Amino acid sequence: MSSVPRLVIAAPSSGSGKTTVATGLMAAFAARGLAVSPHKVGPDYIDPGYHALATGRVGRNLDAYLCGPELVAPLFLHGARGCDLAVVEGVMGLYDGAAGEGELASTAHVAKLLRAPVVLVVDASSQSRSVAALVHGFASWDPEVRVGGVILNKVASDRHEELLREALDSAGVPVLGALRRAPQVDTPSRHLGLVPVAERRAEAVDAVAAMAAQVERGCDLEALLGLARSAGTLSGAPWEPSVGTTGRRTVVALAGGPAFTFSYAEHTELLTAAGAEVVTFDPLRDEQLPGGTAGLVIGGGFPEVYADELSANEPLRKAVAELALGGAPVAAECAGLLYLCRELDGRPMCGVLDATARMSERLTLGYRDAVAVGDSALAVAGTRMRGHEFHRTVVEPGAGAAPAWGVRTPVRRLEGFVQRGVHASYLHTHWAAEPGVAHRFVERCRTS
Repeated sequence: MSSVPRLVIAAPSSGSGKTTVATGLMAAFAARGLAVSPHKVGPDYIDPGYHALATGRVGRNLDAYLCGPELVAPLFLHGARGCDLAVVEGVMGLYDGAAGEGELASTAHVAKLLRAPVVLVVDASSQSRSVAALVHGFASWDPEVRVGGVILNKVASDRHEELLREALDSAGVPVLGALRRAPQVDTPSRHLGLVPVAERRAEAVDAVAAMAAQVERGCDLEALLGLARSAGTLSGAPWEPSVGTTGRRTVVALAGGPAFTFSYAEHTELLTAAGAEVVTFDPLRDEQLPGGTAGLVIGGGFPEVYADELSANEPLRKAVAELALGGAPVAAECAGLLYLCRELDGRPMCGVLDATARMSERLTLGYRDAVAVGDSALAVAGTRMRGHEFHRTVVEPGAGAAPAWGVRTPVRRLEGFVQRGVHASYLHTHWAAEPGVAHRFVERCRTS
């Protein structure tokens, strides 16, 4: 049983200010000496970087689609173990979930699974009395979702705030904060959302500090902490990464640095539990793989932004190619897939796969149901997993590789590459849903 105080920060829609409020609250409470556990609903990799900066703890995702509803509470308890408070940033609008799946994977769904009160962040910039109807609708839509308070964002003036508070007196939901417009807390965006912390660390530190200061000025932190303490007790045990493997440690190199920032913390924990020594390297700067590398994991990120630098690091490209072509296990997702191609936007890449990649105007986005088409270093044929695609690139394959997945979107199509020990795909998956993936990968590293 666990009663970790917790809040879910939600909004009527994207762009309302969830990240500003959630990150600001995390930093403000951490500054008061609380151990704050940061979480993000959905498959977002970027917001958790800002959360980690605010709290000093790794940001973790809670995704009821990728991992299944049954793992949401255990993964939360794993991340929040030993903490004084947990803050969970929602995704999109409060009731927006996986397309065609009802409430599945919505912020509301996760709040119910966590028995956590919701704080609704409302962009009040273009309304006054109407805010009461908006809040009333969100608070009453699902009786199982407890909207415990409202934070008004982008308030124009003292008079504007007064009008908003008067209107909300009749809505039955307390106002727990009112934030003025503050351009200094804005974070830059580009084609796939916010710019990750790893690419702008100094500026990100300043932005998080500004968020914390804004929240301190405009929010009732004691009332918010009291609301967090009213969360229901969670039964069950925290998730554990153990997969029951012992033996000698084998080195698994994990791509990191500014170009490869997308990775779930649980992947490293699962690889370690399976017997790997996970060593991070930066493909922008390191000219060789870590000593003794027996396998390679290249997650998502923005290789298209760093194509020139990645291409210029010819020694590392050759080392990756030699490792992969020698049969060592390589797991590559999205950005990793692009890096393994012959070229990206005309720049030479590793040349492991007979394929070329280029930027596209079209955004590919959404959850996917996938089944492994054949055996690979990650999965045996028939293994079912759920994934997520999020990219503005296109890969044009040549020949010589089998597909990795059969994907339903909604019609079935083949996706990805399996070649020797390489498993490369656009799909981002969460290995906590299928821990055997990590076990199989490390075992292949030992025996390849």
